[in-house]
Amino acid sequence: MAQSLAKEFTKGLWAEVPPFRLVLGLCPTLAVTKTVENGIGMGVATAFVLVFSNILVSLLRNIIPSKVRIACYIVIIATFVTIVELLMQAFTYPLYLKLGIFIPLIVVNCILLGRAEAFASKNPPLLSLADGLGMGIGFTVALAALAAVREFLGSGTITIWGGHPIFQMGPEFHPFTFMVQAPGAFVALGLLLCLMNMVGNK
Repeated sequence: MAQSLAKEFTKGLWAEVPPFRLVLGLCPTLAVTKTVENGIGMGVATAFVLVFSNILVSLLRNIIPSKVRIACYIVIIATFVTIVELLMQAFTYPLYLKLGIFIPLIVVNCILLGRAEAFASKNPPLLSLADGLGMGIGFTVALAALAAVREFLGSGTITIWGGHPIFQMGPEFHPFTFMVQAPGAFVALGLLLCLMNMVGNK
């Protein structure tokens, strides 16, 4: 059992990391990764919803009729998205304002519905927890890595919390502002995909 849990947890960290391997969840991946703070915030919010929706779908998998399963999954996911939205408004309001519409749009993130349909609806709660946690952490790390590349090259800073950079280039640094614009997100994603493929092939 421990081996199965470890396998389901670790697959989301490299072999099936959502944005790079499964190519899922690209809308928030490209849209909110101008800063590392935004990337981590979106990743943690998505991971929270993913873990708890996976568990609940798994617990109800033998009760939910197959004909209405997708609608039921969406209701479950939307419930946890609402909880995340309220928690962020209460405790991290500035970050909530930065992420804006992308927090409620977690409901239609294909990672969540995909894991509910492909895994949680067919496996027990403990395995579904491991799957959701691994995928959530992998998604968060992927967003943080992409955001770090974009923010470092595009602004010369790395900001993790509260809008205060933990790293900042000197005044002689000329930022490559293209990287914090929409096309820069695709370029950075392509570079990281290339790097992952090179490492994977070796």
